[in-house]
Amino acid sequence: MSDTLIISVSGVRGIVGEGLTPELVGRFAAAMGSLVLQSGGTRVVLARDSRTSGPMFADAVTAGLGSVGCGVIDCGMIPTPTAQLAVVHHGAGGGIVITASHNPIEWNALKFIGADGIFLDGETGARLQALAEGDPAPPASGVEVPPPAPLEDADAMARHVEGVLRLSVLDVDRIRDRGFTVALDCVRGVGGTIMPGLLERLGCRVVGMELEPDGLFTRPPEPVPENLGGLSSLVRENGADLGMATDPDSDRLALVDETGRPIGEDYTLAFGVRAVLSQTPGPVVVNLSTSLIVDDAAREYGVDIARVPVGEANVARAMLTRGAIVGGEGNGGVMLPELHVGRDAPVAAALALHLLAVTGRTVSEVVNGAPCYTIVKAKAPKGGDLLATYEALERRFGDATVDRQDGLRLAWNGSWLHVRPSGTEPIVRVIAEAPTAAQAEELVAGARGVFDGSRG
Repeated sequence: MSDTLIISVSGVRGIVGEGLTPELVGRFAAAMGSLVLQSGGTRVVLARDSRTSGPMFADAVTAGLGSVGCGVIDCGMIPTPTAQLAVVHHGAGGGIVITASHNPIEWNALKFIGADGIFLDGETGARLQALAEGDPAPPASGVEVPPPAPLEDADAMARHVEGVLRLSVLDVDRIRDRGFTVALDCVRGVGGTIMPGLLERLGCRVVGMELEPDGLFTRPPEPVPENLGGLSSLVRENGADLGMATDPDSDRLALVDETGRPIGEDYTLAFGVRAVLSQTPGPVVVNLSTSLIVDDAAREYGVDIARVPVGEANVARAMLTRGAIVGGEGNGGVMLPELHVGRDAPVAAALALHLLAVTGRTVSEVVNGAPCYTIVKAKAPKGGDLLATYEALERRFGDATVDRQDGLRLAWNGSWLHVRPSGTEPIVRVIAEAPTAAQAEELVAGARGVFDGSRG
């Protein structure tokens, strides 16, 4: 395996032509096919985002699956959550989505979905990797079995939209009565194929930018505030009620308020939590790097949240175990089990509009009506003895509550610091949150000092 390849709970990612090649993609697809056949399945849902390398890798996936006798249900270019729904709809043995999510344009990746519509857990992912690195051969029957004839599914997105519109937590009529104007930026990702139509079905006037799903990203694709200047201008120029930005595979959503101010991705989940808990209080699960604004949103309805390791699969399985009614990740990933247990930008958009419609408030009024915090994110080079660094950090911040579920999370009343190796980039993430930017930056600086000392 190449040194530039990243294999984690988030899938297999690499730079196209370097870490990630058609040959390697074919091997992982064959391994996935073998797992599916071993579990009694016969077909795998195949989907991709709009990246230009997608068709090439789709061919490699189809060939890899076929090499072990596994059939394909080809959904073409659709959002990742749409593919998760398609796996369950078809009763497929699993799914493969070709997408590098928020990574830069030169990257692509494979995400692996189980028969339950949830990304593979760590144990199954390890089995998949072992097969890919070994010999993902057909079942040992001694007879070469041709794969089932490929099927195509052209209706996956229509089913997804209808599923959102039927959600019991949505008051679709009240959303339509508000007649929102929504500025929309899909960064030329696959969101452009589903978001405009959904918003229009919800009675919104859509003013869009970068909606053509050709994968030619004109800005860094992650929907963080520093990348949303164009959307901010679009909101102001059109007097929009809010702006929405998706990532390339449309499982994450970021919001911009009516003044053109990006409010940060964590607020997407806080909006979703408020929209759901205001009707039916119940358990909430988020990851360890999610903002305290989500805790505050849940606390308004007498609910405490549970925190679990970063990664959609980790959150999804914890939600099922705990019977959570809403949850997700603070990167704009809202998960609503009523539809499916996966991050879903269309669901997040509908919940945000519902909250605004039933409260009669603007985005900025919702934000300003609750305590505010500042998150500071930094990166450190991957390498060295991370366990020793964690121990040094615990000594440096001796008064903190310690959580070792995923890297190291140190928490105080109203602030926290989380240090963990990234599952999508070859770095260590250093994230801090506090009531002020200065306090958060001080935590990050303290962590960096420990990193520098441990590697100096």
